[in-house]
Amino acid sequence: MITIFIVFAVTGTSSVYVSRPLMTIIGITKETLNPILYWTLYSIFGLVFYQILLVSIGWLFGQFDFFWKFEKKMLSKLGLKRFFKE
Repeated sequence: MITIFIVFAVTGTSSVYVSRPLMTIIGITKETLNPILYWTLYSIFGLVFYQILLVSIGWLFGQFDFFWKFEKKMLSKLGLKRFFKE
């Protein structure tokens, strides 16, 4: 359980550290966009990188199977179930 909690903590923090600089490189900043649009895009970027990093960091900690099942469940709730075979 401790390993799983560590993976969730590291993933959440990492997704912020990855998405913010990437958005700046692309040219998406608070100064160039409406604040509502900026935070919407920031949330979308964060969510996408969270999904990728969750499985990757879970794999590094030896918990790939757990996090892959968790990922499929989360994405199916977002309406993307058709992309996964059962």
